[in-house]
Amino acid sequence: MAIRGADSVCVVTQKKVPERLIDPTSVTNIYEITPKIGAVMTGMSPDSKAMVSRIRYEANQFEYNYGYTMPVHVLAKRIADLNQLRTQQSGLRILACTTLLVAVDDEKGPTVMKVDPAGHFAPYKAAAAGNKEQEAVNYFEKRVGEFGTNSTDDTIRTAIMCLGSVLGSDFRGSEVEVASLTGKGKFGKLTEDEIESHLNAIAEMDA
Repeated sequence: MAIRGADSVCVVTQKKVPERLIDPTSVTNIYEITPKIGAVMTGMSPDSKAMVSRIRYEANQFEYNYGYTMPVHVLAKRIADLNQLRTQQSGLRILACTTLLVAVDDEKGPTVMKVDPAGHFAPYKAAAAGNKEQEAVNYFEKRVGEFGTNSTDDTIRTAIMCLGSVLGSDFRGSEVEVASLTGKGKFGKLTEDEIESHLNAIAEMDA
């Protein structure tokens, strides 16, 4: 899921390691596209990685051609067009993954874009994808007035609380991935200790 704040964006996803022998640090659903654009992927892992590679290529090719960073809404439209093109050719398979792109745009401010496999894209105040998408949407709709006004910490905690509400259970910092981006900073993941501090703050709020 992805949420907009007053001057920041945040993405949160559950971290599942399919086998105990796999190195947990190699498993992720959150990717840096450029220093100012991040993505969280939902769906088949191989398709997600292929999509991330294409998104990075398009973003870097745009910057090489025009000399400035590709706006996230332009990137979302380009990826949606490529997805839609795959539905028209019998020799291509639709990639089974949904993409959430986040950025703090110079003109539009904090932005969340959702791109589905069929080629539909749209900006959101908060968006979710995956098995529990409808439950997350219901949670967001009750708090729609908060989005776009929260501080960075409040935005991160709202996203974590939504994930906890949807999953219906408590989790540790190692079981969730969180990344954020502020207007002047770079897109980056939070460490386990930082996530734990937010979880402790949430627990104190509920107490």
